[in-house]
Amino acid sequence: MMTNLSDLPEGYRKDARGHLIPVSLIKPIDLTRDKLVQELMVKAKVLNRAIADFKNTVFGDVAAFVDLSSEEYGVKLGGKKGNVTLFTFDGGAKLSVASADKITFDERLQAAKALVDECIADWSQGSSPEIKTLVQEAFNTDKEGNLNTGRILALRRLEIADDRWQRAMKAIAESIQIIGSKQYVRFYERVGETDQYVAVSLDIAAV
Repeated sequence: MMTNLSDLPEGYRKDARGHLIPVSLIKPIDLTRDKLVQELMVKAKVLNRAIADFKNTVFGDVAAFVDLSSEEYGVKLGGKKGNVTLFTFDGGAKLSVASADKITFDERLQAAKALVDECIADWSQGSSPEIKTLVQEAFNTDKEGNLNTGRILALRRLEIADDRWQRAMKAIAESIQIIGSKQYVRFYERVGETDQYVAVSLDIAAV
């Protein structure tokens, strides 16, 4: 959080450790850098709020349109709306709203891992090194200690007949817990008269 200069004694600035430093002792380049970052941060927060407002507007307007469209058929939709893609009349642009569930695993995942470990130990001779690598990496966590759900779920696509493996995959399936969902919106423009569309990026790093 940035320091409000009006809260500081006149002629002083607070450094990163919270110490008050006389402005006269601060190098001009440090003051210039501070001013640049402060000004850009203000603009970044304005843009952040604008994006949040736009996102809320998109979801609200699309949900209202879906309700309007469904009412033409005497249907009243309730609850959270599903995935939907809307096109302009000429097909030159489209927007897609999608929901993705956020999942985690309960304690049964540990049973699955134990069974998988047994399989790996027995398969140490003559088994595919690619499969062993995939299995071992599936249960690794990132720096924050989070599991990669995609890798774990990918194990279920492996066709392995071993009874322990099958029980492990059942344990994984039964351990899945949906803890929330997140909505996404994406905009696309058609490329000329083709059937190809390119995304209109709302990611600051991709613009």
